[in-house]
Amino acid sequence: MSMQPIKRGLAALALMGLALPALAQTTVSDAWVRASVPHQQSTGAFMTLTASSDSKLVSVASPVAKTVQVHEMTMNGDVMGMREVKAVELPAGKAVTLDPNGLHVMLMGLNNQVKEGDKVPLTLTIEDAKGAKETLDVQAEVRPLNAEAGGGHDHMHMKH
Repeated sequence: MSMQPIKRGLAALALMGLALPALAQTTVSDAWVRASVPHQQSTGAFMTLTASSDSKLVSVASPVAKTVQVHEMTMNGDVMGMREVKAVELPAGKAVTLDPNGLHVMLMGLNNQVKEGDKVPLTLTIEDAKGAKETLDVQAEVRPLNAEAGGGHDHMHMKH
């Protein structure tokens, strides 16, 4: 008789163990948003995503903008253009960087100016190969207009 509760407890623990990886599948690093100037309607958000299993970024939302889309820089001859991408493939274990020169997130219809030093909340929706969705809340730091990806020229946080 006394074995039942223990077995049930172990089964519940095993199930919890199985559920854990699904919660922490994708990590986001170096998330940042380019500062905007007054009355500017849009800006870009950039980050590096690493998924633990084959997944894709299917949507991004932010309270600071009316519309958020993932765009891809395209070169057609020598004309640079942008097009919306419905999903960004995130191969297992491979860091995928959204940067100003490639895939990036566009925040359009800004409610307010995005100022350097602010934090912009972004909600990413990631879908894995099985169709399971996870949402990630990211606080992206706002960097100056002339910031480059990687932030190599940022001496503010260095101890001299």
